[in-house]
Amino acid sequence: MPERKPRKDAARNRQSVLAAADALFARCESPEGVTSAAIAAEAGVGKGTLFRAFGDRPGLLRALYEARLEPLREAVETGPPPLGPTTAPRRRVPALLDTLLCFKLDNRSLMLALEESGNSSPYQADHYERWHGLLDTLLGQIPGLTDSDFTAHALLAAIRADLVEQLAGHERVPRERMRAQLANFTASVLDSGPVRAPANEV
Repeated sequence: MPERKPRKDAARNRQSVLAAADALFARCESPEGVTSAAIAAEAGVGKGTLFRAFGDRPGLLRALYEARLEPLREAVETGPPPLGPTTAPRRRVPALLDTLLCFKLDNRSLMLALEESGNSSPYQADHYERWHGLLDTLLGQIPGLTDSDFTAHALLAAIRADLVEQLAGHERVPRERMRAQLANFTASVLDSGPVRAPANEV
């Protein structure tokens, strides 16, 4: 019996749901308002269609994130400097962090929903592990810089979605000021030498 091909209407429904979620996140004031029911209604499909295509709301959020991220991922994996793989780590790390910050600023509601959607630690999410792994590798190639694993975590903490939302949304910090602050912080980390850990107190 020949293998059944995916139904065309299922593929169309998937794209409709992604487009509806994209539109809702683009104009929402709070990510909590973008529910599965709201997305299904915007797409003109039933909630069952949404769940069949993506499993659950976190699965939909991850799919939407991956779709929006595709140009950035291509730039990092195969693009030219300063994001591409031929760039020296000391230049590539600040460029990567700046680009991720801009991506989160442009997708604030989606990123906040994505980081809050998992049942497990956000540090175990695929998207976090991807960027941490890359930063860990790059930092490990910078002479004099120690503990690349922790440093990668610390740098990523500076662009967490909840912090970006606090600064951009609540404190009204201008975009370019945030980028400058991140650049200064990253430079201070990359230019610092190894620090001796304090001895345990008795």
